[in-house]
Formats: sequence, structure tokens, C-alpha cells
Amino acid sequence: MTQESTPEVEIWTDGACKGNPGVGGWGALLKRGSHEKALCGGEPDTTNNRMELTAVIQALRALKRPCSVVLHTDSQYVQKGISQWLASWKARGWKTAAKKPVKNEDLWRALEELAALHSIDWRWVKGHDGDPGNEAADALANQGVLTVTKLAS
Repeated sequence: MTQESTPEVEIWTDGACKGNPGVGGWGALLKRGSHEKALCGGEPDTTNNRMELTAVIQALRALKRPCSVVLHTDSQYVQKGISQWLASWKARGWKTAAKKPVKNEDLWRALEELAALHSIDWRWVKGHDGDPGNEAADALANQGVLTVTKLAS
């Protein structure tokens, strides 16, 4: 019996918000070889940072088994939060350096749990700068906003 290698997946995520807070959307594009999966959704009353985090969470939830992931985000909040700030927040009991509660703690906890299942290379990309995956994720996030807007009308 041969052991199957860990699947390699590339993911691009983005969040959008019309008003902050306001109507928000999130989008994610997952690629494995020639296969692609597009995900999007939205919320009626949220913030851009919550949508950025939700995009990553939903993308990781879509993975059916542990994967080797290259995750592209144009959100420094997400990229630095997961790779630099999270350990300090936890050590301080989910408080910032200024002793204030960490915003979006619920989403950070969910993201930490999901990220632990995979090997993830967190990459920041400049938004609206021509990266095809980022442009696709941005379009999906805006589609997510539209789904909420249409439901409300």
C-alpha cells in the first residue's frame, strides 16, 4: 500500500465591504492542478476585516483533508495576524498590546483551528495590482456583496 502525497492547493482570498461597517462580501478561489473552485458569500452588517477573515476560513473549510496550501491574501491584517500577532494575543489572554480585547476573536480562533490542519504558506499580495487570482477573489467578494444586497431588496 502506497501512501498518497499531501494535496497541493493554491488559494486566493478577499473581502469587500460597502461601508465599514456595512454590507460585506467574501470570495475565495481554490486551485489544485487544473481544477478550480470558486466560493463567495456575504453578510448584511459587517466589517472589511471580518470579511477578509471569513474568506480564508471558508476556503480552508472547503478542503476535505490536510493539504499543503499556498494562501494569497491582500489583507496585511490577515497575513500578519496569523503569522505574527496571534501568538502574542493568546499569551495575553486575547488582549492586544494596549490591553484591549482582540477584535474578531471568534474568527481568529476559528482560523487558528482550521490552519492547524494544514501546512500553509501565508503570502501577502498587493490588491488591485493585476494578480489574476487576487482579481478573481476580489470579483467573488463583490459578488458576495451583491447576493446580500439582492436579498435585502
